[in-house]
Amino acid sequence: MRPEARNRRLTFAVCGFLLLAVWLVFGQTVHFGFINLDDDLCVTSNPHVKNGFSAAAIRWAFVNHDAGIWNPACWLSHMLDCELFGLRAGGHHLVNVLLHAATAILLFLVLRQMTASLWPSAVAAALFAVHPLRAESVAWVTERRDVLSGLFFVLTLWAYLGYVRAVRNGATGSLATCERASVRAARFAAAGRYLAVMIVFSMGLMVKPMLVTLPCVLLLLDYWPLGRLNEKVSVRDVARLVVEKVPLLAMAAACSAVTVWAEYVSLHKTPGSRWQIENLLVSYVVYLRESFYPAGLAPLAPRQTLGLEPWQVVAAEAVLLTITAGAFLLRRKWPYLIVGWLWFAGMLFPVIGLVPFGTQGTADRFTYLPQIGLCIAAAWGLADLGRSLPRGRWLLAAGCLALLAVLMALAWRQTAIWHDSRTLWTHATRCMPQNYLAYNLLGNALSDLARADESSVDLLELDKAMAEYREAIRLKPRYAEAHFNLGVALDAAGDFRAAEEQYREAVAIEPDYAYALNNLGNVLMLTGRLDEALQRCRRAAEILPTFAQAHYSVGEIWLLRGRPELAVERFRRATTLLPDYLEAQCRYGETLAATGRPADAAAAYRRALDLAQSQHQNALAKELRSRIAQCESAAERLRP
Repeated sequence: MRPEARNRRLTFAVCGFLLLAVWLVFGQTVHFGFINLDDDLCVTSNPHVKNGFSAAAIRWAFVNHDAGIWNPACWLSHMLDCELFGLRAGGHHLVNVLLHAATAILLFLVLRQMTASLWPSAVAAALFAVHPLRAESVAWVTERRDVLSGLFFVLTLWAYLGYVRAVRNGATGSLATCERASVRAARFAAAGRYLAVMIVFSMGLMVKPMLVTLPCVLLLLDYWPLGRLNEKVSVRDVARLVVEKVPLLAMAAACSAVTVWAEYVSLHKTPGSRWQIENLLVSYVVYLRESFYPAGLAPLAPRQTLGLEPWQVVAAEAVLLTITAGAFLLRRKWPYLIVGWLWFAGMLFPVIGLVPFGTQGTADRFTYLPQIGLCIAAAWGLADLGRSLPRGRWLLAAGCLALLAVLMALAWRQTAIWHDSRTLWTHATRCMPQNYLAYNLLGNALSDLARADESSVDLLELDKAMAEYREAIRLKPRYAEAHFNLGVALDAAGDFRAAEEQYREAVAIEPDYAYALNNLGNVLMLTGRLDEALQRCRRAAEILPTFAQAHYSVGEIWLLRGRPELAVERFRRATTLLPDYLEAQCRYGETLAATGRPADAAAAYRRALDLAQSQHQNALAKELRSRIAQCESAAERLRP
């Protein structure tokens, strides 16, 4: 068999193996559901996403930054999923798996093209594809931004490789051997390739801003394996390659500015600079340890649980300096070491904690692209080791297969914990008993189970949920969200006085906590304290103008105070903000009828009827038909 045909078959075989390995590990997720960590905010309860594409939804995707990140391409991908699969979680999970498989396969192909080394490229891609740290990115629907940005990342590398080849083709031509037109065509081809790099890179930035470090990764690739930088290159050549990246760096800087602006509200809550630097050093070592010893992995590790003891900071600094110095000293013999290490360290930098986003100290998903650098260093290091040992090829092959089998087993088990919210957060509390975030979310999962049947509440499950909330509060007494959730559970159990105490505690901790203010207002309304109830609910609507339930609560209070003319506007705003808000739509119809507008009331009832039928509420649908008939009859009598 000719070498070209053999290499082609081997390449197809590796691609097939990567696809099969990813499916064996992560294919189980097609039977998983959504979880209660942002899946509701991003998909299931997001009115802009869950109904699929529309002109208003697409516009929202490009202007929204509520999550502290501007990522319109990611929102559009979720809308496409909802268009194709509705809210069936299996379809959303399947897309995540396929995107991850495509990223792994393309990574192998681009490394193969860059290095002309088939087996190290295959090993690097396989290590990346089935490492247990991938579970969070692939099994969590909300983390679509990881797998989708990963696809655009490797596509950018591919486009950049095409650009480098076009530049080389143009540089090898001279007027002595080719026409001026050929030179111009080569330069035009290079410009077109660079434009492709910019377009794909911009798409990646619109999925996840973490790709801002990609231009620096391209400089590393210029050093190895592309060989555009070496010890003999002049300062002028280095400057030329840096200037070449200026358009990409400008795009990255603009994306960074937008991201920091979107997250501005939370930036003032970050710890002091000394803590941030210490956290940065320790976090790097934590990610290194998890890369080589992936045990005890769990989502949402709070910053406080890192336990930044002085000896840990000193030890982390020593480890990082030793690795950096070693990689630098060995750069001539093994250049992939310095490239892999700087790839890992550089791509982690935006999320390592110097400018913290969110509440977590470390997160498995942050390693999705950075760990490729370690995989490259490990794969080419193993290849060199195999060449230096007797029968090294066979030992290396056996060792790599054994390693991949172990990683696949660990990754399969790690992925299984994402089956549902209760399983996930139970695992998280076992891995990290001081994780107050996990106890709070476990309480939410149990509370949802307790209220799964709309006609009744499982008090036993609700008691379990309250125990988890109380544990979260014990670990962090000033935890407003846990106080709020405990109040919601007490409210569902009918203990309004205890619920009021928890809501007041949440508001005392966070005075602008709109959800707690609204629920406090609702409890006050139920107990007849309408003046304070109105004050609290109106404040909630002022803080969060898009909070439909707050406008609904204000409308209810105005009705109780005998002012339906004021209530009708609040109900209208609630239905506008949340079009499938059936209860508000019914109330809107009632208040329109009460204020002498039967024709408008009939129209509102018709929209409510459509919602009731779609939600299979047949008894309510029957009642609404009767009300529509009454309003139409009243409207007919009013006509001159």
